[in-house]
Amino acid sequence: MSVHTETQGRVPARSTGNASMLAQARAAVVATLFFTLLLGVAYPLLITGVAQLAFPAQAGGSLIRDARGQVIGSRLIAQSFTRPQYLHPRPSAAGADGYDASASSGANLGPLNPKLVETVGQRAAALKSQSGAAPIPADAVTASASGLDPHVSPANARMQAPRIAQARGVAPAEVRRIIDAHVEGPALGLLGQPRVNVLEVNLALDKALGSAEPPRR
Repeated sequence: MSVHTETQGRVPARSTGNASMLAQARAAVVATLFFTLLLGVAYPLLITGVAQLAFPAQAGGSLIRDARGQVIGSRLIAQSFTRPQYLHPRPSAAGADGYDASASSGANLGPLNPKLVETVGQRAAALKSQSGAAPIPADAVTASASGLDPHVSPANARMQAPRIAQARGVAPAEVRRIIDAHVEGPALGLLGQPRVNVLEVNLALDKALGSAEPPRR
């Protein structure tokens, strides 16, 4: 009689295992939902809010507006300028025609690739015809890894000063003065190289040398 009673009071091992699995599954689901809401919703909203309050311009894309408040570009993304009175950016391999912000990419050609050698040679020849015997900086004939670098080196910008000055009918020294005023040093004084933002210089050229219209490509 006692043996029969003990058998009825036992919980089958399979039932215990099922209960344990359900408890573990429930804990996993709860943890997944919790961290999804915390890290996928609450945290991004918090960081976005802090960024909008502390750094509204940068959080909004570092947009540049003209005197009428219209967006004409971003200081972080290059755009094409080909008219002689403007500073020209680095070459771009982003997209079919370059400077395509939706297709950021480099040329992906090795240094010994014949196509790259030919392209760089053609760019160098075109610049020599404009700047004479002036040394040609590397960034004037090579595209950046992203194809959207908004800056050029100070040497590249100064090399273009005679062409810009001739197109605008001013002395090259006046153009170089505007370029030098927009040279940005390394970040925190240590990171990167001195650089010049192309769009900002072109806006400054129009403002100082007389153009009521925003820069046109």
